[in-house]
Amino acid sequence: MLSTQPGTFSDFRLSPATRGAVAGMGITTPTPIQAQAIPILLEGRDVIGQARTGSGKTLAFALPIVERCDPKTRGVQAMVLVPTRELAVQVGGVLGTLAAARHLQSTLLYGGRGYGQERNALARGAQIVIGTPGRTLDHLNQGTLSLRNLKVFVLDEGDEMLDRGFAPDVERILAQAPANRQTALFSATVPDWVMQIAARHLRDPQLVRMDSDLEALAEISHVVYNIKPEAKLEALCALLDKRRDGPVLVFGRTKHGVRKLAERLVDWGYPATALQGNLSQNARERVMADFRSGAVSILVATNVAARGLDVSGIEQVINYELPDTAQLFTHRVGRTGRMGHEGEAITFVTPEDSSKWRQIERELGRSLPRKMWLPGGQGASTPPRTSAPVAKPPVRLSRPSLNNA
Repeated sequence: MLSTQPGTFSDFRLSPATRGAVAGMGITTPTPIQAQAIPILLEGRDVIGQARTGSGKTLAFALPIVERCDPKTRGVQAMVLVPTRELAVQVGGVLGTLAAARHLQSTLLYGGRGYGQERNALARGAQIVIGTPGRTLDHLNQGTLSLRNLKVFVLDEGDEMLDRGFAPDVERILAQAPANRQTALFSATVPDWVMQIAARHLRDPQLVRMDSDLEALAEISHVVYNIKPEAKLEALCALLDKRRDGPVLVFGRTKHGVRKLAERLVDWGYPATALQGNLSQNARERVMADFRSGAVSILVATNVAARGLDVSGIEQVINYELPDTAQLFTHRVGRTGRMGHEGEAITFVTPEDSSKWRQIERELGRSLPRKMWLPGGQGASTPPRTSAPVAKPPVRLSRPSLNNA
């Protein structure tokens, strides 16, 4: 691990074209994870990189990828596997800009759309692929994707990629990659079990750990409310009434529940929309475009948004329903407080949730501040920041009794 942090990207061994592309992005100073990981990856060594969400991990592996790929050689030389379509699009945006500067071609492979565009890009000799495991494996099985010339393999959100849901597909993909490839794993959380599995796929990896999960959590203001189930919807509305100008992310548990909650908020005049796995890819892209542009400031989402959702300025995350694990909790709340900005995370815990919440706190290794949500919303909000204006509550249609919701 390097002991000093370069002051600018000019201190890295990067081509002029890549430096120009980075400058064109308006990025001048490497983040700590970039300063530590980029030189190691440029040397061709394997890396396990752990840093909190919003710390610049994508650029940490994207720059070495474009430097290690040869624009004169057709065929896939670098692959980035990600867990969600949204993250594929975001990583693809960064890599696409850098690749174009080096006269490299990149392509995305993910479900929810036709195969034709992807097949054509691969047939034209795309050198960089960003894909989700299922669609990537489909192309390998169909013979439209070959990894025989692969130089660099990156697992983004590596803890989820090596978990039980994705692990079988990841194993099948890795089995078709050359043994002498360079491999990197990046994630906001790298628990011991990830290290054990990663040891099977990485060769003498250099561990680049910029902060622990607890340090990441500490930079976000947390409030946990003990609340009765029938009071949750009223409490959510009270919190949304006090929101400021920035976007708010509300997490639910199920696709149906998220859709129903968003519809109810819209009926009551809140600028809300839903993101959940049953949406078509076009619909998901429209939802994200509206949220990023500010046309809709409240996004109600399942865990599909817990990873890879790169929206600047999310002021508040509300866990309307608990996630199943501390790992997911960390990723959810990591959507706010990004890149040094202030963030707030609010979590509802009902009596039925008590056992699950105790387990989450045990896994986190700490207890978070808790309050009782009282009838009428007393104690419902933390003092507003004086540096930001308080937004006026939205004009809503009259709300029916929420106890029967």
